[in-house]
Amino acid sequence: MLVKQFDLPAIQPFASAYIKESSNTMKHFHYSYRHDFKKRLTDLDQRSFMRNELAACIESFMGNLPSSRETANSLDALKGDGVAVVGGQQAGLLTGPLYSIHKVISIIKLAEKKSEELGRKVIPIFWIAGEDHDFLEINHVYTESEGKLIKKGYPERVLTKKMASDISYSHSEMEAWINEVLSEFGETSYTVDLKKKLYRAAADCTNISKMFAWLIMDLFKDTGLLVLDAADPELRKLESSFFKQLIEQNQEINRSVLEQQELLKQDGFSPMIELEEDAANLFIRRDGERQLLFYKDNAFYDKDGRSYGFKDIMDAAEHSPEDLSNNVVTRPLMQEWLIPTLAFIGGPGEIAYWAELKTGFEKAGFYMPPVVPRLNFTIVERHIEQDAAELGVEIEHAISNGLEKEKTAYFESVKDQSLRSVIQETEKQLALQYEEIKKLSNEYDPAFNQIVEKNLSFHLKQLTFLQMKSDQSISQKHGHVLRRYDRVQNALRPLGGPQERIWNIYYYINRYGETFMSDLLKAEAAFNHKHNIIYI
Repeated sequence: MLVKQFDLPAIQPFASAYIKESSNTMKHFHYSYRHDFKKRLTDLDQRSFMRNELAACIESFMGNLPSSRETANSLDALKGDGVAVVGGQQAGLLTGPLYSIHKVISIIKLAEKKSEELGRKVIPIFWIAGEDHDFLEINHVYTESEGKLIKKGYPERVLTKKMASDISYSHSEMEAWINEVLSEFGETSYTVDLKKKLYRAAADCTNISKMFAWLIMDLFKDTGLLVLDAADPELRKLESSFFKQLIEQNQEINRSVLEQQELLKQDGFSPMIELEEDAANLFIRRDGERQLLFYKDNAFYDKDGRSYGFKDIMDAAEHSPEDLSNNVVTRPLMQEWLIPTLAFIGGPGEIAYWAELKTGFEKAGFYMPPVVPRLNFTIVERHIEQDAAELGVEIEHAISNGLEKEKTAYFESVKDQSLRSVIQETEKQLALQYEEIKKLSNEYDPAFNQIVEKNLSFHLKQLTFLQMKSDQSISQKHGHVLRRYDRVQNALRPLGGPQERIWNIYYYINRYGETFMSDLLKAEAAFNHKHNIIYI
């Protein structure tokens, strides 16, 4: 794989400034993400962690997942003095959009790099946000059909706010959906084996989060990656004491985040986290649904109007911590308490909202770990590179801006301008003539004007129809060029956004085989905050 890099500023303003280490962003963090890893390591060595318990919990969760000797080595290092590079994501179907894969690769590569630099085992850990309940955000992949991108949604419906780790699926329905997705990706010499692999993943698991974990480990098992599910009941038991701290400090932590948001506003940045003054920043599971908690007048309540005494929530932390879960504010605090985290890998949005948590970390008794911007990739297939060359378009331009303007300009250039001019002139003349008709008819029957207007509308629609049919004929005549614009657009700037938000890793594995993933891992992508173009 050939890798080329170019500057592609983050769309998120704070993240863009953070990457440049501007002073008005770095002051909202405790460490530099470029220079402070030795300092962070020294600080971690002053703290204690439940290493053996955490390693046992992860090992149990990963018991039926693909693994290797490197997996065991990482677990051993976690029990010893190993530290971790951590990142996380929701549990998308078939691993979800490419950015989940990019994040895992970032975690692995940074862990390898820091192990070499620090002379200490650095473990890659992927935190699955299995407590997330937004099923509509994770229940689909995109495929392409006749030049159009199609959202291929999983058919089983989830009508309640269930956590992803609580969402079971019909194995037959999952297999049928996998088959449909692979059919849309197209039959290749790799499809039969890939289908067997995905069927096995579906058969070995019972819920969305576990299947996600299975697939991630299948792709990355030889790297020493560890995965954990935030909603794992055994993990929640470990977290019981810190849940109690979060409950006791809920108002204090919430106020500190609100104050931090005000500081960011003073620096010209808009907060990412929508936070209410009485937010408790914890969820509780009731009747199978995840309910956000608020705190007021010494009691908790949810949006359905149910109230909970302080003792009720503390008892839940003590006896049923699996019913509690974190939100965007407290999840980073829980990670920090649980894992000896050398660095956190974040995307642009995560970098921006972590800046709002500095004083929240301090209230909880921690320093925020270095927040390292993840690697960004765009994969360019050979036929897409050839299409772009035929169109005279630079790959960098297509990635940054897409080709909608160029496609429109080309279509305008090949349209029959003479016919368009005649139709436009005819429309003007009709409008003038019908005005004369209305003036004459108005003298003897004002109501007749409605019939005149309706008649004019009919003729104008016919002229519009003529223009449309002309455009269709021209589109067919020049379709090979227009389809080339669509192919490049769909591949590199799909739906007007980054490739990583639409395309799925199994499209490429189906097309290029399982070695595609190992080749992608070996690609020379550096943490220099440039955008990586991967030519395959």
